[in-house]
Formats: sequence, structure tokens, C-alpha cells
Amino acid sequence: MVTFIKKQIGCAQALELPPPACPQKPVILVAAAAILDSDSRILIARRPPGKDMAGLWEFPGGKVRSDETPEFALMRELKEELDIDTRPCCFAPLAFASHGYDHFHLLMPLFVCRVWKGVPKAMEGQEIKWCSIPDLYQYDMPPADLPLLDQVQNLVRG
Repeated sequence: MVTFIKKQIGCAQALELPPPACPQKPVILVAAAAILDSDSRILIARRPPGKDMAGLWEFPGGKVRSDETPEFALMRELKEELDIDTRPCCFAPLAFASHGYDHFHLLMPLFVCRVWKGVPKAMEGQEIKWCSIPDLYQYDMPPADLPLLDQVQNLVRG
């Protein structure tokens, strides 16, 4: 019903309807990074075969454990996935995604990272690529990532 409201009528008209029922799905918290190099290129990773949404390009990152903050989870994930060292102070919050998939709801803060130690390497079977920010729109990305592209685009405009 919520999707119907968003696509068919405006918010003002939706307020005249009874409130929709909240979907009963687990909420998954994932932290992601818009890693930018000195040439304002961004690092994206392609989900490897065998994983959900295999073949789609995404911002590096991963699930936040129950004993972690998003920043510490991102520091851990970037070491595991890309073999780069970062610290929570290296991340600046940029935006977040809130997206309902079939079996869960994703909440994903996106941080900008411009400082790290090491050379990013694909450590988990994924493909990685540096691309210009305007070129991001050419890559197939998960639905939750798509609304973030305009926020990332503003990094080079601003």
C-alpha cells in the first residue's frame, strides 16, 4: 500500500487515507562508504556470484554487528573487503538509505571517506573499480543505493 501511495497520489492526498500497516520485516543496518580519491573518483564494488544481488555494483561496506557503531563496522568491513585501514574519524556522514526489500528493510548510512592507508584490493571475490562520480549512473546498483547517487553527485558540485 505504501508503494501505491507514493506512485499514485501525493503526500497531501495520502494524509486523507487511513495509515498503512507497518510491514513486519526485520530491519538490517548496513554501513557503506563513498571512498573518494584525490581525483574525485569513487570506488565501487561488484557483488560476487553466489551473493544476493550478484553482479550489481555498490558502495563498499557491510552489516553492522549488534556490538558495533556504524563507523566501527565500516572500519572493519573496509579492512576485510578492501584491505585498507581507516578510523571512525575518517568518515563524514553524507546520507542514508531506507529501503524495503521483499524479506527485510535496509537502513544504510553512507559515509564519505577521503583518507585511508593502503591500496584497495578486492579481498572477497568481488570486482572493484574507480569511476568518476557522474559515471555512477551507468552502473546497475541495488535499489537502496540509487537514491544516494544524487547526494554523491553533489560532492563534486558543492
